[in-house]
Amino acid sequence: MRCGDGAPAAGWLLTLLTLAAARGTAVLLQGDGYDGLLIAINPQVPEDQKLLANIKEMITEASFYLFNATQRRVYFQNIKILIPATWKANSYGKPKHDSYEKAEVIVAAPYWKHGDEPYTLQYGECGNMGKYIHFTPNFLVNDYLIDVYGSRGRVFVHERYNNEKPFYNWTKSRIYICEKKSCTEGNCVINQLTGLFKEGCAFIPERTQTAKSSIMYMQSLSSVVEFCNEGNHNREAPNLQNRMCDYRSTWDVIISSMDFNNTLPRTDASLPPPPTFSLLQKRDRVICLVLEVSHSMNGDDRINRLRQAAEFYLLQVVEDNSYVGIVTFNNEGEIRSQLHQIVNKHVRKQLASYLPTAAPSGGTNICVEQDGNIYGSEIILLTAGEDGGIIECFSNVINSGSIIHTIALGPSAAKEVEQLAHETGGLACFASDRLDSNDLIDGFSAISTGNGDTFSHSIQACLVTSFNALQFSRTVTIDSTVGKDTFFVVTWQTAEPPRITLLDPSGKSYTNKDFEVNTVSQVARLQILGIAEVGEWTYALMNTHLSLQALTMTVTSRAANSNIPAINVKAHVSSDRNEYSRSMVVYAQVSQGLSPILGANVTAIIKPETGDPLILELLDNGAGSDIVKNDGVYSRYIYSFSENGRYNLKVHVQRANKTVRPHPTVPWSHSMYIPGYVENGKIQMNPPRPSVINNEDIQTRVGGFSRTASGGSFIMSAVPTRPHTDVFPPCKIIDFHARTANDVIILSWTASGDDLDQGQAEIRTSESPLELRDNFDKTMLEIFVFKPEAFATENITIIYVAIRVIEKASLHSDVSNIAQAVKFVPPMDYLTDNVKYSVSRIVLLGFGFESILSPDWSSGQVFQVTVC
Repeated sequence: MRCGDGAPAAGWLLTLLTLAAARGTAVLLQGDGYDGLLIAINPQVPEDQKLLANIKEMITEASFYLFNATQRRVYFQNIKILIPATWKANSYGKPKHDSYEKAEVIVAAPYWKHGDEPYTLQYGECGNMGKYIHFTPNFLVNDYLIDVYGSRGRVFVHERYNNEKPFYNWTKSRIYICEKKSCTEGNCVINQLTGLFKEGCAFIPERTQTAKSSIMYMQSLSSVVEFCNEGNHNREAPNLQNRMCDYRSTWDVIISSMDFNNTLPRTDASLPPPPTFSLLQKRDRVICLVLEVSHSMNGDDRINRLRQAAEFYLLQVVEDNSYVGIVTFNNEGEIRSQLHQIVNKHVRKQLASYLPTAAPSGGTNICVEQDGNIYGSEIILLTAGEDGGIIECFSNVINSGSIIHTIALGPSAAKEVEQLAHETGGLACFASDRLDSNDLIDGFSAISTGNGDTFSHSIQACLVTSFNALQFSRTVTIDSTVGKDTFFVVTWQTAEPPRITLLDPSGKSYTNKDFEVNTVSQVARLQILGIAEVGEWTYALMNTHLSLQALTMTVTSRAANSNIPAINVKAHVSSDRNEYSRSMVVYAQVSQGLSPILGANVTAIIKPETGDPLILELLDNGAGSDIVKNDGVYSRYIYSFSENGRYNLKVHVQRANKTVRPHPTVPWSHSMYIPGYVENGKIQMNPPRPSVINNEDIQTRVGGFSRTASGGSFIMSAVPTRPHTDVFPPCKIIDFHARTANDVIILSWTASGDDLDQGQAEIRTSESPLELRDNFDKTMLEIFVFKPEAFATENITIIYVAIRVIEKASLHSDVSNIAQAVKFVPPMDYLTDNVKYSVSRIVLLGFGFESILSPDWSSGQVFQVTVC
């Protein structure tokens, strides 16, 4: 068995553990033991003590397997398992900063493209952290899947497998078997053009092996105990490992990580102790609003905007049965409301009545309120003033066991508050003082429970602000996945409300008299009784005041059905702190439960403290920053920064009522299904691959929808004054493909380019993929003539091709993934009278790609070039 066959990819599990601390989680390498790995069970999973027992057994096995696979370097030391509140109380511990949303491993219902197949959601570059590893309850409880995937502990350490191109070369020494209809009379069919097996053929390994690697391919074989290394890594395989990690082996990626740079293998013969497990359960959500009322809140209508946004949170966003209290502070702290459990709308209104209305006064002292036990609770801290003493209480706040969400209002808010959110697993938001800004409402809207119960989340379908128009109208789509607790909320700035008109899809009209109007807080609110009608709702706001003012319309709703998850959007940036010239990516994950939503129009709005916002279209096309095409994760590089300081991220998502057909399984990291084994010369087949939900129904029944989501804030530094020197090279092309058709080679790729996303390209070729990687400039350019004998291996001619993007400032991208074009000259026993071959030579014309491609080539364009 060649190490790397079958399309493995990067050594991902260890990278996840190495970098988990970068996103506010608590995984740390203490000595040579990983401490704090969090496994969270989804609230929809029924209570099952066998599930807990099998999780412990899996991690214990994985720990010893990992220890040996890393050459006696690391193991799992302390593991936390987060039990959902839907399970009965059972003397479980209380979580500190832990939540389902922050877990490295989740246990949840199947994702429709993988069924019970374990996988890792990862959409960053090689070595970057991912989101989580996903196991289904069925995988963890039912033992028949062990024959299909191998023991659970080995699967946990195994990181990924990609079946994009399971066959890239052919020899008669292997055993294959037919799985699908493309096989004839039980035999695998050879593609006479490429010499490779057609789709449906599967490799059946011998169960008894001596091969020690690779874990990322067939971890189920008992002999496999090592990762690929430089000595046995197969660089010819057209797989994700080679494509994304520049042909480096898995072990090379792992050993280069931060943890392993400083970790030496044990020299004695001792084994590590088995892991210890902490079972945690959060029963009630306890939230305290900590709101600044110092003189920093004077001006720019801040105190009223605070009241509007906090009232919006209390009346529409925070989940039922939560406990909420309110504290205000300046130089001193004041408890405005003790904890109240939200059991009905009257409690919500009562809490809203305690929000501050008086003129602000006094200084800013964030550390003033530190009494009481807040372990396991959440704090929403809103501050606008500078506080030189905040550092004094940092350690106390972080160690208090509370999750801190922060909202920095205006340019003078204490620069350290984001660190509180980062250290405690909270969300950091920024709200500017622009009159056309609705950032405060955005920030409060983004703070929802992190327990995985998306059915109770308030979902923002629309948030629109208009400042310079006397009247504006829009439509918002209420789709079939939402409709419960639907609110239309209007805010304004003057004494009198605007004239409001709202039409539902059936033409029913709502006006000011149907809204609950509060002229003190300048908010008008309409709740649609029952389930809101599916379709387009049209609203219009007319300014009745003599002067211009900011008018906003916000639409929120919840899941209409407790069995069907609502379409949801999660937005974030690749780093919450960044220096100019380092690349940065904005992401938006659009999903229904764990299933991706494709074909959406996704727009990111990035607002600085001052100046104009940056508007970007995010793409899911597999180019530039978007590593995986059609996975429901839309992304784009950000490079046009106007100033230092805080930036706010918001994402708008829309999709028309159209049919979007499902795509093949996305190439996320997942475990390899083994169709069977050869034992004593006989093929023993495993049970069929576990079935999945009909993916066509998933994508076609969603229809049109609209969403708005906040992605929090980030901080930029070292931004130069304009005009900027061009320092951003074009993106590496990652989906370069070459295929043969008759006597021509067809090249295809998705464009990247200048300033990460635009530019031109050059194409080169070589006999060796490593020569293209390491000596691209010395390989052949423009017109290439290849003779089969130069590249032929027995009956196969292989041509390696790569592409590099160049922009107008002469900056160039990294060399693309290296594509293979295979020409098969079949042996005589495969030839028939009806097949003719002409392989005297293969000519590849580069057409002067360095200069002929348009300088306006932009990211997302798809190119296909026929090379004769």
